[in-house]
Order: sequence, then structure tokens, then C-alpha cells
Amino acid sequence: MGAYHPECPARMSAIEDQLIAAGVLPFLAGYDAPCVEREALERVHSEEYIQRIVAMAPEEGLIHLDEDTAMNPHSIDAAFRAAGAGVLAVDLVMSGEVENAFCNVRPPGHHAGRDTAGGFCIFNNVAVAAEHALRHHGLKRVAIADFDVHRGNGTEQIFRDRDAVMICSVFRYPDFPYTKFLHDNPRILNVPLETGTSGTEFRAAIERHWLPALKRFKPQMILISAGFDAHREDIGGGLGLVEDDYVWVTERLMQAAERHAKHRVVSMLEGGYALNALGRSAVAHIRMLSGL
Repeated sequence: MGAYHPECPARMSAIEDQLIAAGVLPFLAGYDAPCVEREALERVHSEEYIQRIVAMAPEEGLIHLDEDTAMNPHSIDAAFRAAGAGVLAVDLVMSGEVENAFCNVRPPGHHAGRDTAGGFCIFNNVAVAAEHALRHHGLKRVAIADFDVHRGNGTEQIFRDRDAVMICSVFRYPDFPYTKFLHDNPRILNVPLETGTSGTEFRAAIERHWLPALKRFKPQMILISAGFDAHREDIGGGLGLVEDDYVWVTERLMQAAERHAKHRVVSMLEGGYALNALGRSAVAHIRMLSGL
């Protein structure tokens, strides 16, 4: 997205490098992300929006979708593949070929609404994956757990009237996207955290709000919007989490998936911009998902 932009290619290699350094990568099954099929994309985005994004893709240089979100000539392919990764991951988990999956993708997705880009996001990757699980695989209930430091306002907007989807979100407030959040929808659990919130308070919020709601909802698959920008080393995030907190929340979500969802978990990378902390946190998350 341009020089010095935090949403940079080094984010993916930071995770891959840490997987290699930790000795984990050889024990994981790797898949190339395919381009998403238009039908899957149109389940969550309007046809007009998709056409507009494709038409805006530059042949050279950068164009801006908003003040934070840019596209270069390769961005449209990356965005199609980021969404396609979630679809493939759902297929692999549903078929039993893998138990869980982590999608190391960019651009992120949870700020993209039905007709809008924003917050570095072009298409809503986790929403595409959730709708694929519901419509293609016939699931009745899917939960999305979002622990990015920013609220997934795009995911919320897409699914606010979708009874088959529960969204559980913790985020720093007030912070981007600087919009009010829902209080009156029992399927959308927004849990705001104050600047400086520690891992202890984060865990207490999950225990108090997320876990009882997931128990009541009984999701048949859990998808994770895995943002690691709430890490204490991610200065822009303003929260105080560490790797052990990501391990803890991943374990709790896996336990919920074991009870209700036949262990089915698909996790998709969202934010995380302090590269060293991102790599360590993502690897801790992946190790818990994979049992390594």
C-alpha cells in the first residue's frame, strides 16, 4: 500500500520466518490460496461494489480507496486470493482433510462492508468464509470470534441481520473505526476495552461474555478474525496482550469448537503491525491450533 505503510508484505514473511525458527513449519500442511469464485464473493459484497473495485485496479502506481487503504497493480489478485484462502480452508476442514486451518493472508478483511473498503481491507475474508460454510456446506450456525484491537465493523454490518451468524468481538474503544457499535443484538457481542487493558482483564472479558454466549449459540464452526495488534509491543494498538494471552483465547475457542463444532476452527489473519510481536503471536496461535 506504499512505502512505510504498516500493512506491508513483511507481515506475512514475519510469520513464516517465526514458523521456521520455531521448527513448526515442517509439521504443517501448506496450501496455495486460490482466487475466490465470484459467487462466493457476491454472498457478502454487492455486485456493484465488486465491479467498482475491479475497475479501479491500477495498471501502475497506487490508487486510494480511502485515506488508509490503497491498491497497486497486484492488490486485486491478492484480495481475491485472501478471500479464496478462507473458502479453501473451510472446505479442507469440512472434508476432514485438516482439523483446523490458519490463513496467512493480506490484505485483511474485517473492516470491509458490503459496499465499502476501509481500514486496509478490500474484501471481507472471514465473512466470505462464513457464508461459504453456511450456504455451500449447509451449516446452520457459525460463530466469528474477533480479537483484533479494532472492531470488525464490516463483519458486523454484513451479518447484523443474519440469524445464522454470531459475532464475538473485543476491541480497544474508542479507536478506529470511530463508530458506535450495537448493544441490542444478542448475536453480536461487542466488548470494548479501555486503553492499557492487560491480559488479565482481556481474559476476564472473554470468560464473562464470549464463552457463555458461544455455549448458548452452539456454533457448528468457529471462524477467527485473528488480529495481533493488541500485543503490548504494537504501539498503535494501545492494549497490553502478550503471546500467552493469544494461546489462552485460542485454547478456549478450541474447547468451544470441541463441544459444539466437531473441532472445526478456521482462523484468518487480520491486523498486527509490530513485526516481531506479530510473528511470535501468530506462531503461538498456530501451535495451539495444530497441537504442536
